[in-house]
Amino acid sequence: MTDEILTQTENRVGLIRLNRPKALHALNTSMCQAMVDMLLAWRDDEAVEAVMIDHAEGRGFCAGGDIRMLAESGVKDGVEARAFFHLEYQLNHLLFYYPKPVIAFMDGITMGGGVGISQPAKFRIATENTRFAMPETGIGLFPDVGGGWYLPRLPGRVGQFLALTGARLDGAECYALGLATHYLPAEALQEAKDRIAINPDQISGVLGQLSMTPPEARVENNIGNINRLFASDDYEEILAALKADGSDWAMKELGTLRGKSPQTCKVALRQLKEGAHMPDFTAQMKQEYAIGARVVTRHDFIEGVRALIIDKDHDPKWSPATPDAVTDAILDEIFAPLPENEAWKPLV
Repeated sequence: MTDEILTQTENRVGLIRLNRPKALHALNTSMCQAMVDMLLAWRDDEAVEAVMIDHAEGRGFCAGGDIRMLAESGVKDGVEARAFFHLEYQLNHLLFYYPKPVIAFMDGITMGGGVGISQPAKFRIATENTRFAMPETGIGLFPDVGGGWYLPRLPGRVGQFLALTGARLDGAECYALGLATHYLPAEALQEAKDRIAINPDQISGVLGQLSMTPPEARVENNIGNINRLFASDDYEEILAALKADGSDWAMKELGTLRGKSPQTCKVALRQLKEGAHMPDFTAQMKQEYAIGARVVTRHDFIEGVRALIIDKDHDPKWSPATPDAVTDAILDEIFAPLPENEAWKPLV
């Protein structure tokens, strides 16, 4: 058991605490394995009636995954990266179908991998500290960990907007969009945890009593623009719509998109289009693993990590460099199902 995951049982509740503060609690392989092991043990333990997931000190709930490791692996053979994705997606899947209520306290930065371990939870708590995003297109990746399932099920075209731009949402916006089930002041979280530990059969009541009315959700002011200008599943059409609109908001978002990987923006749009019609979460994770197994070794991911995380020059050289050069043939190659002996499988 890694010390980057702290676990304990208190009364009738199990607690998983992310403990990697210098990395904003970003997940690595050993952390995922420790969480899987504990969740499996508690699943069959009649003394544990619910599970809480939170973080130790620091600003993050969970800022994502071990991006540097993934890129280093991608430069080589991608074996370590694929192993991480396989295990992380098993963790996401285990949480999605977990038979006991899970409460995720998204008090801080909740991005990428943090979304993957919070969105499957029955109870998702946002606070004034919550900063939610799926920023993967900025590093040549795509909104994985179930993003293809959750994002297209948000109101209107908000999911597509978030996937393409990597826009950050605060706690009030998460609550308004249904990404969070409750909005609590951060100062009330410890009381919530203490009361839930004593009465895990009264989670809804406890959270309801401690909830407060959130501030205005700013994203709601732009829903009309988002639904109108991000209406298409064709990336070039979205870019053209933003350019033709010409408003300050549209120009700001167009500028944002011009810094993203054209390849992974197109991957994200197709992922969400197909994800909206997936028969179940298992099928979604199987597809995302196939996408991830290929994208992690492609140029844009390696280059995106170099530009934004390693060298930090923020000047990635994408290839293909333009949206029109990202052909359907390239996307078909990325989305093709893996051979059955290489395909992702959930935990037995």
